[in-house]
Amino acid sequence: MKNNQDLFSLDGKTALVTGATSGIGRRQAIALANAGATIVAVGRDSTRLDETMQEIASQGVAIAADLQTIDCKDLLSDAVALTGPVDILCNTAGVNLRQPSEDITRESWDQTLALNLTVPFFLAREVVPGMRKRGGGKVINIASLQSERAFANSIAYGASKGGVAQLTRAMAESWSADGICCNAIAPGFFPTSLTQAVFDNPEVAAKNAAQTAIGRNGELSDLDGITVFLSSTASDYITGQIIYVDGGFTAK
Repeated sequence: MKNNQDLFSLDGKTALVTGATSGIGRRQAIALANAGATIVAVGRDSTRLDETMQEIASQGVAIAADLQTIDCKDLLSDAVALTGPVDILCNTAGVNLRQPSEDITRESWDQTLALNLTVPFFLAREVVPGMRKRGGGKVINIASLQSERAFANSIAYGASKGGVAQLTRAMAESWSADGICCNAIAPGFFPTSLTQAVFDNPEVAAKNAAQTAIGRNGELSDLDGITVFLSSTASDYITGQIIYVDGGFTAK
């Protein structure tokens, strides 16, 4: 029987984290590194990737890539060449353009769906054969409050995040018999580049905090535990779940 510390240890594991330049992705990279994982940090901005690597004491490698243009097969090939097989995939990169419905173009719609929904599927599909060969792995997607609820000026984003919730369940149905657990974290309001407009408005930020059962908005450190848990053997019988880390926002 494993002791509690071993249940959550990621020693010897490699985690590929997209969107690792800032916000939730960077925080996940730090949390997973602190639990012992080797990190493949992926993002577009090489300077900010370097900052992430400094945060985790260069415990892994950084790959500067635009997920909307790079082939997922090539990205995984680069990662494996640098660190070996990937055991944990965090599909964290995303975009929210916050456009009113009348301002949404086909281009902006496609951009949102591509990064938030299409890339997570195709990147996971590339990772799965290696995980299957080694007897299992972990896929963590990022859902949203908008996987369940509607918010203003977010039709494309809401559609993509509703899709992420069902994608996660479908991934689990397809791959969990091979030991590959697929789950999604649905954050409440956390201070990131995607939510800067919300936090720049004190009245809106206070209203969101009041909507939670806890009475405050999230801090990025609040995501450390769930990220490590879903990446570790402690969650080996949990799959197909969308776990809301929202301070009770959806409970009220």
